[in-house]
Amino acid sequence: MSRCLPRVPLLFLLLLQLACAGRRSEGEATTARSSRDVLTLDDLRTTASPNVYNGVAALRPNWLQPRGPDSFQTRRRVWVYIDDVRAGGVDALRSIATAQITFVRYFDGTAAAARWGMDHGYGVIFVSTRTSRN
Repeated sequence: MSRCLPRVPLLFLLLLQLACAGRRSEGEATTARSSRDVLTLDDLRTTASPNVYNGVAALRPNWLQPRGPDSFQTRRRVWVYIDDVRAGGVDALRSIATAQITFVRYFDGTAAAARWGMDHGYGVIFVSTRTSRN
C-alpha cells in the first residue's frame, strides 16, 4: 500500500493538467459567441450598404424575422433599440446610416424579454451609435 502513495500526487497533477488543457479561455468563448450575435462597423462595411437594414439583411437576415410561438394577443415584432431608446420595428434600421454605428447586437426572445420586458419575446436588434458611450 505504501508503494502507491507516491503515485497519487503524480496522478492528481496529470488529471489536473488534462482538465485545464481542454478548457477554452473566457476570451475565446466570448469571441465565438459574439460573432453570431454582434455585427461591427467593419462587418457592415463589407456589404457596402448605405443603411443598417440592408447590412443586416445581407449578413444576418434571420435577425429581421420574429421567431417564437404565435400569439393572438400580441403582434409578432422584432424591436429595434438605438442607444437604449426604442425606435420601432426592423424598418427603423433603414433610417440609420451604416457609418453612424459602432456595433449592432441581436438579442433572442428570451434575452430580450429578460432585459426589456415580456413584450420583447420575439427579439431585439440593439444598435450602438458612435455618439453613445457603450
